[in-house]
Amino acid sequence: MIVFLDFEASGLGKHGYPIEVGWAAEDGTEENHLIRPAPGWEEWDEGAEAIHGISRERLEREGEPHEAVARRMVAVLTGHDLYVSAPSWDGHWLSLLLRAAGLPRHALRLRDTEEARQGAALSALKAAGLDPAEHSGVLVSILGQMTERAENGTPAHRAMEDSRRELALWRETRRRMDEAIAGLKG
Repeated sequence: MIVFLDFEASGLGKHGYPIEVGWAAEDGTEENHLIRPAPGWEEWDEGAEAIHGISRERLEREGEPHEAVARRMVAVLTGHDLYVSAPSWDGHWLSLLLRAAGLPRHALRLRDTEEARQGAALSALKAAGLDPAEHSGVLVSILGQMTERAENGTPAHRAMEDSRRELALWRETRRRMDEAIAGLKG
């Protein structure tokens, strides 16, 4: 199953850490977790707080223990295709969270959302019995449109909303490909 994830962080500095994770799956399931900081996670960027709107006090009060969030992620997400819009940053936050919980840092693997959209487009062509090489113009056009939408859209800077947005873009890619295929066959 395809699942889109997103993290929010205390800041992008050397000692920033994950404060929220959310995911939205193709089957409609989704989860969101505020992460209570692990011992030693101290760096806080007020500029980042102004963007995501989550205070450190709120994390202390409402956040789940980092170990519980990490274990939940491994339990629910293992074996699924996990996609994020910023693999470098999200991979860093995931690794930090897993290590702080005493779990292997590569227990879960993340891939770029662009790969998910490309996979959706290719599978639509193949399902229709069309050779992607013969229809590369349609493929390139639709993937380009979706990349532009992703880049020009304004993220909510909240994990759940941004995960839902990526899922919607993936679904839109498939829908546009299906429409284009119907036009090719019609």
